Amino acid sequence: MAIHFDDIDAALDHVLERLPADLRVAAPLGLGKPHRLLNALYARIEPDPSRALHLYTALSLDPPSPGTGLQARFLRPFLARHFGGDFPRLAYVQAMKRDALPAHVEVEEFYLQSGALLDSGQTQQRYASLNYTHVAAALADRRLHLIVQKVAREPGGERLSFSCNTDLTADTVDAHLARGLSRPLMVAEIDPHLPWLGGSAVAPEGFFDVVVEPPGPHPHLFGLPRQPVTDADYAIGLYASALVRDGGTLQVGIGALADALCHALVLRHADNARYRAVLAALDPELESHPAVRESGGLGPFETGLYGCSEMINEGFKRLVETGVIRRKVADDAALMQRLADGTANLGDHARLERDGEYLHGAFYLGSPEFYAWLRGLPDDQRRAIGMRRIHQVNQLYGNDEGLERLQRRDARFFNSCMMATALGAAVSDALEDGRVVSGVGGQYNFVAMAHALPDARSVLMFRAVREARGRAESNVRWNYGHTTIPRHLRDLYVSEYGIADLRHASDADCIVAMAGIADARWQAGLLAPAQAARKLRAGFVAPAHWQRNTPGRLAHALAPFRLDGTLPDYPLGSDFTAVEQRIVRALGWLQASTATPAGKLRTVLRALAGTGAGDEEALRRMELHAPAGIGARLEARLLGLGLRMTARAH
Repeated sequence: MAIHFDDIDAALDHVLERLPADLRVAAPLGLGKPHRLLNALYARIEPDPSRALHLYTALSLDPPSPGTGLQARFLRPFLARHFGGDFPRLAYVQAMKRDALPAHVEVEEFYLQSGALLDSGQTQQRYASLNYTHVAAALADRRLHLIVQKVAREPGGERLSFSCNTDLTADTVDAHLARGLSRPLMVAEIDPHLPWLGGSAVAPEGFFDVVVEPPGPHPHLFGLPRQPVTDADYAIGLYASALVRDGGTLQVGIGALADALCHALVLRHADNARYRAVLAALDPELESHPAVRESGGLGPFETGLYGCSEMINEGFKRLVETGVIRRKVADDAALMQRLADGTANLGDHARLERDGEYLHGAFYLGSPEFYAWLRGLPDDQRRAIGMRRIHQVNQLYGNDEGLERLQRRDARFFNSCMMATALGAAVSDALEDGRVVSGVGGQYNFVAMAHALPDARSVLMFRAVREARGRAESNVRWNYGHTTIPRHLRDLYVSEYGIADLRHASDADCIVAMAGIADARWQAGLLAPAQAARKLRAGFVAPAHWQRNTPGRLAHALAPFRLDGTLPDYPLGSDFTAVEQRIVRALGWLQASTATPAGKLRTVLRALAGTGAGDEEALRRMELHAPAGIGARLEARLLGLGLRMTARAH
């Protein structure tokens, strides 16, 4: 029987009395972390060297800092509105950013908020490189004393739901018990804002030893601000969408590329003529691409897709709403076999419609609008979403493999990478000096599963070019000093310039395919080292059409569709107001234009020489409509220039 508290400090008194001074604690990744409980625990231990804390977790979400200058003017009001003025930033994260954790406190993460802790020595040294499906076993190696998790309570009832994080908690407890270890003390913090999900997300009765329900007011849930989608992002999403087969299975990651892909899938289904028109503008021959013919299609989704993804996010919301995600599966191998071989009867179909699920995930994370959608789902739609343990989603082995093979037919696993080599290796999680940007997470799991399932494909999406320190660099490299996905698992790659199918291909064919989706400016730099290494014949000449791989040509092709709203800046909705969206474009232009000392000087001079008139609403939002002082007047001029340079005709 769980012991209930309405006071966090009283709960901690109870917990700490029962646990050793050298405390090993785990908390879920992302949304499932009980921020207030963890902050109270850190506050107890941080000043007391007689106690030690070893915290094992991942994705410790932290709102962005306002910064200075124009960025601060924009972010301060937005952050207060979006996260709430009382959002509890994780105290240990603030210390990690300064390398200020005391010697008796260690934090070990297996996945980091992307790019946020590159310069933290304490974070980089204690990072654990783990496939998502190996984490529970790794936590059992650490011999945990305590697991803390945020949970939802059933409306009008007493049951608790893992809700946003079914991924690792139960698996970690089982891993301890399987090794003959003591069960960790289980502590739940109820958050009334957390959407209730039933079914397999419900915690077994008696699972938690301590339940804390602090009084209000309750801080906002962490909402991921939705980012604008660029021309390159859209092109990648559109190409990728042509690799999906109707009636298949879909896994999608997070970020602007995933948003673009989901928008393209909706467009393919809901307005197929317009979808085909956009694809024709990108590549009139796309429908005849071998990978599209053999693995995908351009038609609407008559059967619909089944979603099976470690993370459920904004894109899945839209895919469910528009009927793209609707193919239901059941945890009944005999039924799924009858469906596969066409012998299912009317009773089978009725049972599937009643009891089946069309979306499985292990955790969820998104915007406030996404959480509101989950809270407001009708019961029949809520029952069609099944939250599963991570090993049930991210792998085939150790489960009912035959059933999962039947459910996951024609699976397409879409993930993002930072860079790819001409020989097919992917760089997704770290830099060549060893510093970790994010983590491997489930990417390797899905790539490996794509090779284990018949008719499945792994699709790694990446932007062909990056801006670094004011200069452009190719993301297709001849070689790189770090690899996330090895070249022997190469499959499909998609950039804004097309599709490269590397599965089972020779090295020479891989090089040609990857150079063909690289930016034209760097193609020769890929071919020359390949020829020097005898990986490509000396007489190879790049086809003339490769020279079309330029940002200018891409912008020209998509311009009509950006203008008429087919490809909006925020395809899945925006957390910014209309005026803020204009400011975001302007600030993005200014950031790119001032990335070098010379660029900064040119931009400042241009701003000073131009007219002071501009978007009055935007200037007022930034409190620059009546600037006082030289600094504010310069900021107003710069913002006005950025707004004029990014203004769009209506």
